[in-house]
Amino acid sequence: MQSYFFELSDFAESLLAASEVVLLAFSGEESSFVRFNRSAVRQAGAVEQRALALHLIADRRRVTTHVTVSGDESLDRERIRRAVEASRERLGIVPEDPFLHYATEIRSTESGHPNRLPEDEGQVVESIVKAGKGRDLVGIYMAGGIHRGFANSLGQRNWFSTYSHHFDWSFYLDGDKAVKCAYAGFVWNPAEFEEKVARAAAELEALRRPARTLKPGRYRVYLEPQALEEVVGLLRWGGFGLTAHRTRRTPLLRMIAGDAALDPSVGMVEDTAAGHTANFDDAGFIKPDRITLIDRGKFGDPLVSARAASEYGVPANGAGRRESPESLSMAGGSIPRRDVLTALGTGIFVNNLWYLNYSDRDACRMTGMTRFAAFWVENGEVQAPVNVMRFDETLYRMLGENLVGLTREVELLPDSNSYGSRSTRSVRLPGALIDDFALTL
Repeated sequence: MQSYFFELSDFAESLLAASEVVLLAFSGEESSFVRFNRSAVRQAGAVEQRALALHLIADRRRVTTHVTVSGDESLDRERIRRAVEASRERLGIVPEDPFLHYATEIRSTESGHPNRLPEDEGQVVESIVKAGKGRDLVGIYMAGGIHRGFANSLGQRNWFSTYSHHFDWSFYLDGDKAVKCAYAGFVWNPAEFEEKVARAAAELEALRRPARTLKPGRYRVYLEPQALEEVVGLLRWGGFGLTAHRTRRTPLLRMIAGDAALDPSVGMVEDTAAGHTANFDDAGFIKPDRITLIDRGKFGDPLVSARAASEYGVPANGAGRRESPESLSMAGGSIPRRDVLTALGTGIFVNNLWYLNYSDRDACRMTGMTRFAAFWVENGEVQAPVNVMRFDETLYRMLGENLVGLTREVELLPDSNSYGSRSTRSVRLPGALIDDFALTL
């Protein structure tokens, strides 16, 4: 794909008039998908697709056209020719963009992760079916290569490839009772998968006990990484971008103003080097390997898109137009994962959260529901599943004054979205032990 994309980029460049600049952003994948229900394969298939976003620029005007790439050189060249011609016609009627900004310093790169996925995908499928024997396993397995490219008529060429797997699954019991799990990475490790299966199976057995309904109040809770992901996921939208900060729409307004902080053990970075996403954006700006978002509980550096860089007069750092983290990583703490029940003592073990939203955005106060497997724990021993409850808490209490500690281990949790194409976003998170957590309903 790489050489073919660059060949098409050279061809697009040959079609330009003297005053024109072209930027081309490439996305492609070769992915396998296997769906499971009742511990059996229900659907299997593969997708191979390629697409270009062609940006034609002249006189501070830009027109973007999307082109599907077939792999047939004559057909693809004709599609690009028509895209350039159609874009040129539209350039005369679109207004100037005062914040148009793209990279003019040539910085060509090639990066990514090698293909270390199993050659025999059937063995992975067999291990999943085996894990579900005697249980109702439902989920989707996705694996394969994801590719991104950038080229411009100034001579810059960038390429990124990654090969990963993601198995998003649940052991379903009945009603609203299930154990939600995920296993993802660049290498399929049978021992790691079996460990996750064993842990999920133990939680499934605990779900069979009579459920307990708790009264609203404040409880000691442990949030699994995938539960904390929902909290961080809400924070990602508007929490870290320069535009949201300058317009004072960020939910971290109090932190930026210096009126509030998180626990000093809390650190978050945009860890592009360790993630699934490309180290360049669609304007040609190179992303740093790491951007410190939160340092020892205090706000670090914002994510800056090309447009925001132009509008506010600061350097771009490769963020997309939404200025949302794509490879967020949170530092772990000192609690071993195997000891979380002991550390929890008496309280609630929360496997998953959902339906989160802000109840007070300026205060970074969030509300949401427990989901699937949540358990009442006494003296470090699971006693009963807990019926669904609503929480209402601020980030500053959860990860600030009431944070007891974080797990030593962090878990890779890629975005499972595959609508249109597989997502390259991911987070790496520990579990969090929290005191005085408010359950309101």
